[in-house]
Amino acid sequence: MQFPEKWLQGKSLGEKISCVLRLRIIDGSTPSGTVLSENMLASEFGTSRSPIRDALKILSNEGLIQMERMGAVVLGLTPQDLEELYDVRFMFENFAMQKLAIENDETTIQELSKIIDKMEMALRHSDPSQFAYHDLEFHETIVLSADHKRISYLWINIRHVILAALLVATERRFSEKEEILFLIDRHKRVVEALVSRDVTYINRIVKEHYHDTKRTVEESLFKRR
Repeated sequence: MQFPEKWLQGKSLGEKISCVLRLRIIDGSTPSGTVLSENMLASEFGTSRSPIRDALKILSNEGLIQMERMGAVVLGLTPQDLEELYDVRFMFENFAMQKLAIENDETTIQELSKIIDKMEMALRHSDPSQFAYHDLEFHETIVLSADHKRISYLWINIRHVILAALLVATERRFSEKEEILFLIDRHKRVVEALVSRDVTYINRIVKEHYHDTKRTVEESLFKRR
């Protein structure tokens, strides 16, 4: 399991290393309490300590590790962390969808439909990594369509953790085709809600989608370890 190549394009070495470490923390292979040594990581990744420090700073800002004298202590991603992430996502996305409905943004709606096509393609090719990437791309397209500078800034600060959680959960769920088809259908219903321009219906569909997604991601991350 790894971040999709598209996601890594243009990123610094420190950012790429943070992606590897982030996945290890979220999938549980680097459990909470583990101490990450700059020297050991530099040796593992064949680099100087500078990119390692950059990577650890990123993870610290995301709340996944805590910098201590003896090194970086892994905090991990707890069920409470996931709950809070999805609370924030719901607020961002619900706001953006209400705005989209009012503005009747056909361009964004068409783009969302194209992304669903990519998700279906990833399913046909049995590629959970690409599926998770397009899943996030779908929601990111909605959030950024609000053209709200502060929301965009806050979103950028949580998107890496969200994708890592999706990558881990999607890989663990991908063998259950019916579950993935249900997830695709949920995304289609989000687009249908936007087309309806019915604010009450949009709010209900977004709540249902986030309830289902949060539940399945939580089960994949915490009940299968």
